[in-house]
Amino acid sequence: MITIRHSRANEGERAIDIWRRAVDATHDFLSREDRQAIDAMVCDFLPKVPLWFAVDANDEPLAFMFIDGGHMEALFVDPAHCGSGVGAALVRHGLSLHPAMTTDVNEQNAQALGFYEKMGFQRTGRSPLDGQGRPYPIIHLEYTGP
Repeated sequence: MITIRHSRANEGERAIDIWRRAVDATHDFLSREDRQAIDAMVCDFLPKVPLWFAVDANDEPLAFMFIDGGHMEALFVDPAHCGSGVGAALVRHGLSLHPAMTTDVNEQNAQALGFYEKMGFQRTGRSPLDGQGRPYPIIHLEYTGP
């Protein structure tokens, strides 16, 4: 059974662990230097923001989502739980709060792009660089329904 709940102040390290494991499994396109720089930024930022966790019956976080103003800034699933429905549960929860939710995804992350499109998101644009000006194109998405 999956439950969606707010993160707690002491769960920053678990969120970082999920992020690292997920990025290592899905972002092989990042250069080593960029991966390290992004890691440092995430370690500083992630424990400070309110997250939604998908947790198991033992209240163990399996995935997290960060939404800011109706824009899903982050959705990361522990690779051990990919395909189990936890990511979809988080997205559905986010959509219950923000029916016109938007998000961005790295163009090179075909698995994530397919997931979002399957969930009912449509492409609305493309940026040639990521938010930090790195050469990782971003696809902009908006939820339009199933």
